[in-house]
Amino acid sequence: MEIIYLMLIVSLLIALVFLASFIWANKTGQYDDDVTPGMRILYDDEEVKEVKEVKEVKEETNKNNQINKNGSNRSKV
Repeated sequence: MEIIYLMLIVSLLIALVFLASFIWANKTGQYDDDVTPGMRILYDDEEVKEVKEVKEVKEETNKNNQINKNGSNRSKV
């Protein structure tokens, strides 16, 4: 009979921990956007690859511009 009391206390403590974690998740905004993740599957991966390629080209252009501004890539004549 004593084990039942112990099990009730432990189960109530576990339930309180889960309740506290649920309240914390709601307050920090974990459940604010529940529509977007379901829509991500509708987009093709090709578009993502194209965006990555454009970002890589922009980064390379920025690096080249910085090198030219610094003058470290000037050819000596």
